[in-house]
Amino acid sequence: MSNSTVQILARVLRVLLIFALLLNVLALLLVPASVMVNAENLFGGAGTFLHDLFHPEADDVTAAGVSAIFLSWVWIWGEGANALIALFLVICGICTALILLQGLRVLGTILQGAPFSTQNAVSLRRAAVCSFCIAGAALLRTIWGLWFYQSLRPLATYNALFVPIFTMFGLLCLVMSALFRQATEMKVENDLTI
Repeated sequence: MSNSTVQILARVLRVLLIFALLLNVLALLLVPASVMVNAENLFGGAGTFLHDLFHPEADDVTAAGVSAIFLSWVWIWGEGANALIALFLVICGICTALILLQGLRVLGTILQGAPFSTQNAVSLRRAAVCSFCIAGAALLRTIWGLWFYQSLRPLATYNALFVPIFTMFGLLCLVMSALFRQATEMKVENDLTI
């Protein structure tokens, strides 16, 4: 089987998706530790935590840092607003991982040389549902922020930006799902005609 340009691009994209999925899983593991260390700057909190984990001081033990990752999953849920932030990030992280997995499934069918299959339509529909879940969680968090802070400041955050972006991505996935389903039906009809 000769490698078409599409299959070569699909291989490259598959490697990038696998890398993104691994980073997503790592970030998902660090959500409670990030929120607990520094709730205002999540990336700074994760960076501080990882730096302290991999560059321990004389009295630190790396195993204690690793166990703190797992213990933070228990501790975070008793901290009110931080628990809400962690819950939002966990929901978004799980949905993002599922979207990436569906992308890997679509790329797998492309690499097999059968891009027009019902499996692709189903995968894109699942990605759309996950995308709508992220948009819904972001909308709820934005509404909660408006109520909690009693200001319009939450409208200028990434949460408010997630709502239209992931809604549009979900709609795009639904359109692509319908196109793949229709192309599959046409392909089956053509195969039966010949």
